[in-house]
Amino acid sequence: MRPLILHPDRLFPTDPSVRPIARRLYEAVAGLPIISPHGHTDPRWFAQDQPFGNASELLLTPDHYVFRMLYSQGISLEAIGLVPNGGGGTSVDPRAAWRILAENYTLFRGTPSRMWLDWVFAEAFGLTVQLEAASADLYYDTITDALATEAFRPRALYDRFNIEVITTTESPLDDLAHHAAILAENDRTDGWKGRVLTAYRPDPVIDPQFDGFRDNLRKLSDLTGEDAFDYKGYLAAHRQRRAFFASMGATSTDHGHPTAATADLTDAEAQALFARVTADSVSDADAELFRAHMLTVMAGMSVEDGMVMQIHPGAYRNHNASLFTRFGRDKGADIPMATEYVHALRPLLSRYGNEANLTIILFTLDETSYARELAPLAGHYPALKLGPAWWFHDSPEGMRRFRNQMTETAGFYNTVGFNDDTRAFLSIPARHDVARRIDCGFLAQWVAEHRMEEWEAAELAIDLSYTLAKKAYKL
Repeated sequence: MRPLILHPDRLFPTDPSVRPIARRLYEAVAGLPIISPHGHTDPRWFAQDQPFGNASELLLTPDHYVFRMLYSQGISLEAIGLVPNGGGGTSVDPRAAWRILAENYTLFRGTPSRMWLDWVFAEAFGLTVQLEAASADLYYDTITDALATEAFRPRALYDRFNIEVITTTESPLDDLAHHAAILAENDRTDGWKGRVLTAYRPDPVIDPQFDGFRDNLRKLSDLTGEDAFDYKGYLAAHRQRRAFFASMGATSTDHGHPTAATADLTDAEAQALFARVTADSVSDADAELFRAHMLTVMAGMSVEDGMVMQIHPGAYRNHNASLFTRFGRDKGADIPMATEYVHALRPLLSRYGNEANLTIILFTLDETSYARELAPLAGHYPALKLGPAWWFHDSPEGMRRFRNQMTETAGFYNTVGFNDDTRAFLSIPARHDVARRIDCGFLAQWVAEHRMEEWEAAELAIDLSYTLAKKAYKL
């Protein structure tokens, strides 16, 4: 079996005059606490602190980056343990599923998934040989046995990874019971002190084309006592739920729309539109206009309550229709789309873009918009900040492209550092380590070119690794 080696200089520039600078910058930030301001980890893990099950349940079946690659090579999702809607099918031995991953691990060469997983294998579990068919059982047993110990329970890993705060993402319909349990634990003198916050993700009750939209509005009505089928009652329900989320520690909202379109309708126009989108059927045009209007409305509510607003547009969700029918959402079939921002954001920015007390963090899956649209917008509007390279671009080359195309126009301080945006808990420190290494290499090159002094780069490295995210998300 081949050795598993994490080279200490990985991702640093190869130029011998630049690499030592990158090393020095990295040494100063490698041990900083992790600010994880936006992600999709399960708050139940931290509330209940129960052991994770086995290697496949933790690292394979929940990770759409992993199983989408296997699926692309003709391996069925059932074969690796995913269960179709409605259940049924043959139960898969998790060890057998793990062997499939091991036998096909070469597929991940050159991908960020390979880099993250190798970090988890080596740093979290102490494995010293590469994952392959011959080491599959060694891996499965080592990982699964470790997960049964106290040291690998969620709270212990949170502390071990030096996480200062982590934010999950919940629907307005969520009762936040797990967050309440964590806060109660925090309040105990002898309780665990980890900070696990929530973020307000209203897509299920804002997007008329979201599965079960009308049923979700009924649930929103029942939850708030407001009539969510009346436009004024609907807005009141949002304000009530936002206030509840804020009382549970939320500092941000998050909006995942197909496009970046915004609109600023009059009350009469909005009420007429709301009546149409809450009817039995809704047109594509009305659905898009309502989503666009509600982004502006949500920005206005953020001006009122101070919550940071995140916008994640540009994914064609569930592109594989048959896979969606069989397995549902989030099965690796979301595809980036070209996304326009200059005209799309103008209604929202015309109304709220000059608000100094508003922070809108904008993400993109369309790299062609970096230098042309996003950097100039963020370099002008006080309310607008740029989120880091996201999803398909959360990778070494994606991060470099982001810095190269954004920095000269937007600067560093109109960005918000790094967030990991993941369901894969154990990959969080790996992802932050990659971001810190890439940023230190980028800054080292500027130092070597005499574009900035090394002391400036050292300050920037700390800001990009820690300070900017903490400040932008009010953490």
